[in-house]
Amino acid sequence: MMRIAGIIGWHDSGKTTLVTALVAELVSRGYRVSTVKHAHHSFDVDTPGKDSWKHRESGATEVMVGSAARWALMHELRGNPEPALAKLLSSMSPVDLVLVEGFKNEDHQKIEVYRQSLDEPPNALRDPTIVALADDGTTTDLPDRVQRLDAGDPMAVADFIERHWGLKRSADRTV
Repeated sequence: MMRIAGIIGWHDSGKTTLVTALVAELVSRGYRVSTVKHAHHSFDVDTPGKDSWKHRESGATEVMVGSAARWALMHELRGNPEPALAKLLSSMSPVDLVLVEGFKNEDHQKIEVYRQSLDEPPNALRDPTIVALADDGTTTDLPDRVQRLDAGDPMAVADFIERHWGLKRSADRTV
């Protein structure tokens, strides 16, 4: 069963920094980890002028690029609505954990990365899907359901993820 752990937070709160540190830490512990990143704007993973870009620009719905090192599938929505997280996840290969950066309005459980200097209230005060808040220790009056974590200690955050999401290390897995 693929477990989904969300990482959310205000712009410039340190989400990507924490996600990349968590991926490295969890992979070092023997887990297979994938990520999904929500973009609020148009983005491109292709290079203008390359053959795959030309395929897309000519109107292809999907373009797959494969090599000995990796493969990538690009799907053009061409005016169709943005797919829900569940649809995106169904396209992924099974892993132990998917870290989802963004998608704050989806129903999966999340860790909020928070910095008081951003001058915005923590989402954890009103969002029941947030199970932990990773900050610098300055946030006060969190709901009892929210575990406080040190945003600067990805090993401790990974420990929390293991416990909360019920991950089992390779040596603990039944074959």
